[in-house]
Amino acid sequence: MNDEPLTAGVDHVGLSVPHLARTRDFFIQCLGWKQVGEKPDYPAAFVSDGKLLVTLWQVADTSAYTGFDRKTNVGLHHLALRVATEDKLDEVFGRVSKWPGVVVEFPPEQLGAGPKRHTMIREPGGVRIEFDFDPRLAAG
Repeated sequence: MNDEPLTAGVDHVGLSVPHLARTRDFFIQCLGWKQVGEKPDYPAAFVSDGKLLVTLWQVADTSAYTGFDRKTNVGLHHLALRVATEDKLDEVFGRVSKWPGVVVEFPPEQLGAGPKRHTMIREPGGVRIEFDFDPRLAAG
């Protein structure tokens, strides 16, 4: 049997959201991503930071969706996005923590024994997003 993986990385991440415009605007206006496509009849928007593509799909009934609970729901626990420097982690937190509708779970802190640092928020649609900086990756 061949020991090589059958896959080659992440193609894209698809997220269902209750209010497409709010989440799309968070990625574009707050994080500086670009919209690279859309499907108005779904509706859906596709956004990218140049390395990762995230597809945002609006739920069909925006008044009766079930919010995520990391302890009871199967599926995406959170989306983790890497930042290049510790200063960028602080900059991201400064921006996202002031963005309308964002809920901060915790500000930047050391992850476990370190040296990695991270912060966790919920974007305006409720999706948990972690931003992290690992100096071991920056040094390499």
